[in-house]
Amino acid sequence: MNINLIDGGDSLEIAWPDGASARFHAIWLRDNAQDASTRDPGNGQRLITLADIPAETRIAEAAIDGDDVVITFQPEGKALRFRPDWLRENAYDLARGPVAPTLALGAEAWNSGLNAKVPTGSFPDMATGGPALRDWLAAVRCYGFAKVTGGRTTSGALLELVDLFGYVRETNYGKWFEVRTEINPTNLAYTGLGLQAHTDNPYRDPVPTLQILWCLENSADGGESMVVDGFAAALRLHEEDPEGFAALSGHSARFEYAGSKGVHLSAKRPMIEMLPDGELLGIRFNNRSAAPVTDVPYDAMPAYYRAYRRMSEIVNDPAMEVSFKLEPGEAFIVDNTRVLHARKAYDGTGSRWLQGCYADKDGLLSTLSALESEARAA
Repeated sequence: MNINLIDGGDSLEIAWPDGASARFHAIWLRDNAQDASTRDPGNGQRLITLADIPAETRIAEAAIDGDDVVITFQPEGKALRFRPDWLRENAYDLARGPVAPTLALGAEAWNSGLNAKVPTGSFPDMATGGPALRDWLAAVRCYGFAKVTGGRTTSGALLELVDLFGYVRETNYGKWFEVRTEINPTNLAYTGLGLQAHTDNPYRDPVPTLQILWCLENSADGGESMVVDGFAAALRLHEEDPEGFAALSGHSARFEYAGSKGVHLSAKRPMIEMLPDGELLGIRFNNRSAAPVTDVPYDAMPAYYRAYRRMSEIVNDPAMEVSFKLEPGEAFIVDNTRVLHARKAYDGTGSRWLQGCYADKDGLLSTLSALESEARAA
């Protein structure tokens, strides 16, 4: 590994043995130092603000010492250590071409081929923690959904699943909600009608990022659950029609819900959200809750609707669908910012009773990260 001061000490260039290289600005390095005076050794939180770092910060000297890069900053006269692998992992000196949609590290796009191996975890095994829970959580991170088997068939049992990784997100629907046929329902989910694949609560800001549906009874004819990878659908739209993708990601849709007394929720977001570097961030797709689109210019509205129609066709394509019928004591979880879920119609014979609740990904990803850290340390 070679290091070299450039731009009069304003930056440091590092060349790794495999030929890769990256440049780092002095102010970025100083701001992201990992020493105990900059970050708390226990929780990793930053102890200083940018105002505590001199605006004229530059690198006076840089050297390799053992496994570390030691950088001396002026005018502080402070020598700080950086791990080369950390620098490489956080390098921002990257080639910037046209932004195309991508998936986050560790995520995989999927289609109906995943029917052959639906990610599934056993609740009794997961309840003990350790590898079973870690692997199931990792599957949710990778695919955006996973099934659960072996759970209890008593009301409220779904909360036991959430307790394994996080906290329930309570809404106007309560801590959990019932999904079964009702007379004069406040939501079409409470009927026997089939539902198009959709994300839940797009009218809420922020949306619940996880949804769990837990089966207590299911003797009805039909009513299979379906899931569709919204990110895979977005990638397919981009491949087929980049301009259509740009329309859905570049203009906001509107969503509303006022089906219950005293409740009127609304939100405005693009159907396809992505970060400036192209990483797909979220999908909001729910025809039942769509409000009139008012943020698209007149001349662009026909193209917007063509893209909207094509996205709907892709979502409805059986080649994109994974389906399964839940048995009592089984459940599934979806990343509600990514995976669309649906239900096939069912008739009035037998009974179908599911309970649902919401939670958030920060708890799930935090628990997964902690379990993975424990596994590495073992």
